[in-house]
Amino acid sequence: MFEVRIHGRGGQGVVTATEMLSVAAFEEGRHAQAFPSFGSERTGAPVVAFCRIDDKEIRLREPIMQPDALIIQDPTLLHQINVFAGLKPEGYVLLNTHHSFESIGLGDFAKTLRPERLCTLPATELGLKHVGRPIPNVPLLAGFAALSGIIRLESVIKAINEKFSGKVAEGNVNAATEAYALVKKEMEERAHA
Repeated sequence: MFEVRIHGRGGQGVVTATEMLSVAAFEEGRHAQAFPSFGSERTGAPVVAFCRIDDKEIRLREPIMQPDALIIQDPTLLHQINVFAGLKPEGYVLLNTHHSFESIGLGDFAKTLRPERLCTLPATELGLKHVGRPIPNVPLLAGFAALSGIIRLESVIKAINEKFSGKVAEGNVNAATEAYALVKKEMEERAHA
């Protein structure tokens, strides 16, 4: 079983992201489960949501305490809560920022993990560019697909088209496609460095 925890703030599409991740996994013939954990449900409040992906039926229902992957939609949470709590040593981390892990004070933390499983992505900017709103969730899903290989970009695009229509779907597909390409490029550059 592969477990993903997504941290963000109310209004950033955290819950939608986990739902779309589970739909993408279903598109690939896998079992998936997505659910949120709410405290305060107002815009801007910290929100965490969970997604499990497996090749067999998923019976667990509790929150994910030891994720295989973290997607952090809002970097300001790094200074408020321990978003890295329980991350498995072989885990993936995708962080919404255009800064490096080192430049935001996470260099020592990054050294404890496999560098090919860490990535930053300017997802908010991609949301603004393609959808006209600062929503990072879809670019981060595509970036996660590129980083982890757990799901394919084509499955993310199918999930987008199930959730949205018209210009919103088109913009999200474009944001996802660019995000996927950016992460793939970063990972290739890192491999050749």
